[in-house]
Amino acid sequence: MGQKVNPIGFRVAVNKNWDSRWFAKKNVFGDWLHEDLRIRAEIKKEFFNAAISKILIKRATNSVQAIIYTARPGMLVGRKGAELERIRKIVDSYVSCRDVMVDVHEVKNPETNAQLVAESLSMQLERRIGFRRAMKKAIQTAMEMGVEGIKIRCAGRLGGAELARVEQYKDGKIPLHTLRANIDYGFTEANTPAGKIGVKVWVCHKEPLEEKNDGVDAKKGKAQKSPAR
Repeated sequence: MGQKVNPIGFRVAVNKNWDSRWFAKKNVFGDWLHEDLRIRAEIKKEFFNAAISKILIKRATNSVQAIIYTARPGMLVGRKGAELERIRKIVDSYVSCRDVMVDVHEVKNPETNAQLVAESLSMQLERRIGFRRAMKKAIQTAMEMGVEGIKIRCAGRLGGAELARVEQYKDGKIPLHTLRANIDYGFTEANTPAGKIGVKVWVCHKEPLEEKNDGVDAKKGKAQKSPAR
């Protein structure tokens, strides 16, 4: 029986940080957590073509800040900031705060971002492109961009087969047991006529200074306290 650990959660406080950065008392913790989940799901649903890799949510006294990392920032900003205002209204509809802020950060290399690679593979599988060809092309592109290693795993009725199976390809090194390794992980599902196909991607990056700082910040617990609502 396989016993797997999410590579991001496994490295929190080492070289990763939380996606929700706030402090809450027990009576509001669950409500805030579900608010964050609904905000992320709604933004991803409304802008599913915007190549969003992750959404950070920070809360302070009576304010909420959503930081969206995307490969296509123009789609989230829109003409004269129209789409930014739309996102702000989505966040505002789930939280009861006076101040709602939305920031958009560009992902410079989407070919090496695990979540974006997984979503790209998912879209190709839905368009009935051969899964082996798509997986090998993604691995080749990522390695050419300078990552230390990449592994892709697809599971389901691949190619419309009668029986579900698992196909996995890798290149380079993916040290999942090494906490100091800068492992990026992404998961999504492709909705094909034969059923759902799960796509998992692991990418090993060279450790940048930003990742080290995230780990230090997570250890210190720099989330700002907010009063109970």
